[in-house]
Amino acid sequence: MPKQALLEVNNLSIAFGENEVVHHISFQLEPNEILGIVGESGSGKSVSSLAILGLLPKKVSRIVTGNITFNGNDLTKLGSKAFQSIRGNDIAMIFQEPMSSLNPSMTCGAQVEEVLKQHTHKSQKEIKAETLSLFEKVKLPLPERVYKAYPHEISGGQKQRVMIAMAIACKPKILIADEPTTALDVTVQKDIILLLKQLQHDEGMSIIFISHDLALVSELADRILVMYNGEIVEQGKTTKIFHEPEHSYTQALISSRPKLEVRLKRLPTIKDVINKTTDSSIISPEDREKFHKSLYTKPPLLEVIDLEKHYISRSGWFTKPEVFKAVNGVSFKLYDGETLGLVGESGCGKSTLANAILQLDRANSGKIIYKGVDLQKLPKHEIRNLRKDIQIIFQDPYASLNPRIPIGKAIMEPMKVHNIGVSDDDRKQMVLDILEKVGLNATFFNRYPHEFSGGQRQRIGIARAISLQPKLIICDESVSALDISVQAQVLNLLNDLKENFGFTYIFISHDLAVVKYMSDQLIVMNKGEIEELNDADVIYNNPKKDYTKKLIHAIPKGL
Repeated sequence: MPKQALLEVNNLSIAFGENEVVHHISFQLEPNEILGIVGESGSGKSVSSLAILGLLPKKVSRIVTGNITFNGNDLTKLGSKAFQSIRGNDIAMIFQEPMSSLNPSMTCGAQVEEVLKQHTHKSQKEIKAETLSLFEKVKLPLPERVYKAYPHEISGGQKQRVMIAMAIACKPKILIADEPTTALDVTVQKDIILLLKQLQHDEGMSIIFISHDLALVSELADRILVMYNGEIVEQGKTTKIFHEPEHSYTQALISSRPKLEVRLKRLPTIKDVINKTTDSSIISPEDREKFHKSLYTKPPLLEVIDLEKHYISRSGWFTKPEVFKAVNGVSFKLYDGETLGLVGESGCGKSTLANAILQLDRANSGKIIYKGVDLQKLPKHEIRNLRKDIQIIFQDPYASLNPRIPIGKAIMEPMKVHNIGVSDDDRKQMVLDILEKVGLNATFFNRYPHEFSGGQRQRIGIARAISLQPKLIICDESVSALDISVQAQVLNLLNDLKENFGFTYIFISHDLAVVKYMSDQLIVMNKGEIEELNDADVIYNNPKKDYTKKLIHAIPKGL
């Protein structure tokens, strides 16, 4: 006899106003199963999962057709009161961004206790003991400390573990994990995946794991369904989906991620795969060696010598101040036309080093020599001229754009400051040309940041950086929050711009697969120091340090 499904979604369609965003989707979740739902932003993954929990915004959304059956009940017919006993108790959810999901004014322990108070009749003493037990179960270091800590006092990976502890507190039958590892380091991501697997095995619950990364999902899920434009385009056993994808969109999701064994000249995008216009030409080791020979015969564009940046923390009036070395004795050379990769976990000193080079946060000692000039000795008025030459593309383009200024004006503003162009009309024409170069068009000039997708906003950030005709661009985690295929488009764009304008990049990321694809030389940082520095391929093929091996091992490779 076939197993009775734990959850059944049948012919579900969801609309926001008149716009239908999910179209007639049907799937089942079996007891003790991990189901992966894969697709990019806007595919309908999260909206469908919110419908299961009755969390769709009431006034703007509606279920057009279909039903969701759990334990014999149609969840689409339940009222708010009935849902309260199900949420957290029978069906729980881990959200993508733990910082915005946790209450900043409550300790982590209190937030988990709140769930237990709502759904159990245990005493306060039992609830505290259960909370500490949950913290141990999700492998939080020093559970007593985390219990008393506020969310801002613990790391991103620890915050996500607190969220997981909260979700499993009442031993739910179903756990929905919505992009729970997207912004995390690859090593922390690996830990969270292994933790979810272990918890699922120990507790016998079913998991719906939502992500845009098919390789990551394939390491965890028993079965996968692929969503595209609000529809399920493919579903089946994980091995079948990953090794024999039938739909062109699934094929595109697999091929858009940088390959570790070969270096493609261009990463395939979804459009390329669907239109069958994929360029499969590779950069051979001989081509690479020839390019590097011409690159490293010239004097360096930037030289960092024994750089140190430390911060002093005081935990109380009468305690001795502690010195934290964020960057400790770092030295390297960067050559004209090179892409230097900088990889490491959060807190390793990558962004601190970038800020020191940009003179946004000056180092305490050492030298930063750019075009023969030590930037550490530059007076403040001369640093302003340096801004034109060295630009940065930030991780979150939305946060780095003024929401009240149209993007055309936002790109023109720094051009005016640095006297690029003879008039506003001249500058406007230059901006229109730049928008074209980054894959946008003239109609975008008067639109505001909120009117664009994540990938488009990242292109605007790139447009603003290149508008000053810089020599060196620092890309600080500039693709880490993007969908796989949008990431492929942005990486291709950065490489095209480098080729056409002769840019030099420092490419910072915690994703070693992406950094390896982009980089000539690679620096691996750990706790403010350089662990390894060599050709990117040499480091990947023959890592010397255990830390580097750990980073490589954590890359999601699929089945």
